Amino acid sequence: MNILVLGSGGREHAIAWALAKSPKTDKLYVAPGNGGTASIAENVTGLDAEDGAAVLDFVQEHDIALVVIGPEAPLVVGVADVLRGAGVPVFGPDKQGAQLEGSKTFCKEFMMRNNLPTAEYLSTADEAQAHAYIDKMGAPIVVKADGLAAGKGVVVAQTAEEAHEAVSSCFEGAFGSAGNTVVIEECLTGPECSMLAFVSAGKAYCMAPSQDHKRAYDGDQGPNTGGMGAYSPVPIVTEDELKTMEDVMQRAAAATAVEFDHDYRGVLYGGFMLTPNGPKLLEYNARFGDPETQVVLPRLESDLVEVMLAVAEGRPDDIELSWADKWTVTVVLASEGYPRAYEKGKVILGVDDANELDDVMVFHAGTALNADGELVTAGGRVLNVTAMGETFQAARERAYEACALIDFEGKQNRSDIGLRAIKGRDSWA
Repeated sequence: MNILVLGSGGREHAIAWALAKSPKTDKLYVAPGNGGTASIAENVTGLDAEDGAAVLDFVQEHDIALVVIGPEAPLVVGVADVLRGAGVPVFGPDKQGAQLEGSKTFCKEFMMRNNLPTAEYLSTADEAQAHAYIDKMGAPIVVKADGLAAGKGVVVAQTAEEAHEAVSSCFEGAFGSAGNTVVIEECLTGPECSMLAFVSAGKAYCMAPSQDHKRAYDGDQGPNTGGMGAYSPVPIVTEDELKTMEDVMQRAAAATAVEFDHDYRGVLYGGFMLTPNGPKLLEYNARFGDPETQVVLPRLESDLVEVMLAVAEGRPDDIELSWADKWTVTVVLASEGYPRAYEKGKVILGVDDANELDDVMVFHAGTALNADGELVTAGGRVLNVTAMGETFQAARERAYEACALIDFEGKQNRSDIGLRAIKGRDSWA
């Protein structure tokens, strides 16, 4: 069958890589794709992934049998609705389901209605009310822009002054309309981890938990980023915590079948904090995580095409998941200056050498091919260097071995991905 993947990041390269392995895949397209997807699929650079009508035209012209929507933006604007309305199987929820990510207020209200464990909060479009709530609650406290803000709309304020500044920034337009409403939350404590689940017709098929590293620099210092590395599974998660998270994901999936107008069909991403009182939800996302996907999908032994098609067609009972009993670690190689200003067009060397190592997969994020056919940097997060191993330590060492083989001007990466997990739970105290 012909398959179209929408997106351009490391997540989409990992998805395309897994789909390309299936014997059911005849022709694979990625729109717009990147320098890595170009080697396993046909990149479609002229297609606007957020234009449902344009995507539908492409699907019909190229006899596409499955569309996989990677990023949140096309989901929130309703691309899946347009395609499903025309009878096209789509992996990704419709516009209503995507509001779990598109509006933090919508998500918190969903959690509260369904007794899903989460932080206490206030949602308001009144700036004075927001400031008054901060004065009442004190710090530390979390301030979030309600809408999509490219991962930059969350401030964990350690002081009331910082929280007030974050609120003012939202209402002054720092995040456009996404900040017209703010959500102010109780600050939970503990390690964070994520659980992804395939969801269809009210049923959830949970994947192993993963843990991302958001801060730019070693020791969890510096500004927040889209993610500087990840690993899966998460060794500090206890059996009881794992069962709780799986139960929460199952109850959320069941609630979508009751509350939403149409089936939620895609991935539901639960962001959890492992608090002293048990796992609590920080957020739901309506798509695969990035870079969590890059450590979860390499362990999947099932045919991803079969899984995604069963999800898209509302056949959850046909979903069968098999996982490799291995550990996976990914390290992000980023451009100098990221997550702030950075230059593009730096020639990248050594990717083929890294890929030749056993159990190593280099997933491209911000890459492109220049006029001379050279692989060059084209974004802040450039590459996700992923490795598998029989042990956590083996996977981690192989990932960094592969990183050392890759070079481009200004390359930066964290050197401590996974170290806290190796040291154990006390390292989060």
